[in-house]
Amino acid sequence: MTAQLEERLPGGERPRPPRGGLLGHRDFRLLWFGETTNRVGINITAVAMPLVAVVTLNASTFAVSVLAAAPWLPWLLIGLPAGAWVDRMRRRPIMLLCNLAPLLLLASVPVAAWLGVLTMPHLLVVALLNGFAAVFFGISYKVYVPSIVDREDLQEANAKLQGSESVAQVAGLGGGGLLAQAFGAASGLLVNAGTFLVSALCLLAIRSREPVPERPKERPALRQDIKEGLQYALKDPYLRVLTAYGTATNLLLTAHAAILPIFIIRELGVPEGATGWLLASGSVGGILGATTAKHLTARFGTARGLLVATAASAPFALLIPLAGPDWTLVALVAGSAMLALGVVLANVIQGAFRQRYCPPQLLGRVSASISVANFGAIPFGSLLGGILGTALGLRPTLWLLGAGLALTPLLLLIGPMRGRRDLPAAPGPA
Repeated sequence: MTAQLEERLPGGERPRPPRGGLLGHRDFRLLWFGETTNRVGINITAVAMPLVAVVTLNASTFAVSVLAAAPWLPWLLIGLPAGAWVDRMRRRPIMLLCNLAPLLLLASVPVAAWLGVLTMPHLLVVALLNGFAAVFFGISYKVYVPSIVDREDLQEANAKLQGSESVAQVAGLGGGGLLAQAFGAASGLLVNAGTFLVSALCLLAIRSREPVPERPKERPALRQDIKEGLQYALKDPYLRVLTAYGTATNLLLTAHAAILPIFIIRELGVPEGATGWLLASGSVGGILGATTAKHLTARFGTARGLLVATAASAPFALLIPLAGPDWTLVALVAGSAMLALGVVLANVIQGAFRQRYCPPQLLGRVSASISVANFGAIPFGSLLGGILGTALGLRPTLWLLGAGLALTPLLLLIGPMRGRRDLPAAPGPA
């Protein structure tokens, strides 16, 4: 069984958050603050790593796309067994270890740069090893949240986490550009290393004790555990459609993201410091998405709200290639903001749905199965962006990818979701 908190009321129920909601929930605040701080650092890295490659090492468009793909490759390599392992172990120790390893890895980049021995293979190794840590942290985190808050608070929890992630994008992407301009791109990675330490300290301060998941008398083979989670995700009509949509969207979004910094720097002539803020400006849409998710689902329902959010926002991707070095930069900002709005709304709704809908003892494996498909598309998307950007040019590639993103919401119409107002709270009869 999934670990539950030991702090209970006399009836066996978990204490309810104060009237202020989860803001008054000490353990959730710690988890939220630690993850937000960590996300700021991750977004600094999202700017700093390609800038180190482009500015310091003079890397090609394809090399930068390979660097963007490297952190996501581990999802394809160990994503499925990681889900099975997470279901067998306590999650907080895993998360702590996955915070400490990147701290050392990221600090090695500026040290190598200062010594004059930094190379592209060094950057790729750091990105790849960080990716392995991110696999275990990402799966553990999704399973750990329901052990901190009650089922009815999951949508609020996911909205707050997604909202702070968007705030972290603004701070991290913008701050990454300023750090790169002021101190050099590699120096920004030291700040990211420090954020992993803050995240680890917040996890250590959580008071709720997470017991070890119950062990069955006969533990099935790891392969059987993996198969069970994978089959559940593939056979369920709702999870199957949501996974297909997420995979297609991630493929195109990451192809888009892999070439967008190069487009901004080389074709629009934007300096390094402003590049981070320009990339961050789109995250304002993500903040808006997190704050409006509750109102959207109350007005339309969770299923229809998901369809409305994605169908109304995705076509704005076609504004981005209209941007030029003058006032038309506003097209890039508006297009990016609307894309982020739809992505965050979809993430809030889907995250709360999966945490309520999936059997607790399967949540880690089901989350891993979905994440392998969704995140496994990212390295292919990054490489696709590099290949198309090299072959067709950056602006034509952005047009092509924008058209694809405008069509992805159609995938949500395949299956039972189109006929419902709300997504179900539990699986129906077979």
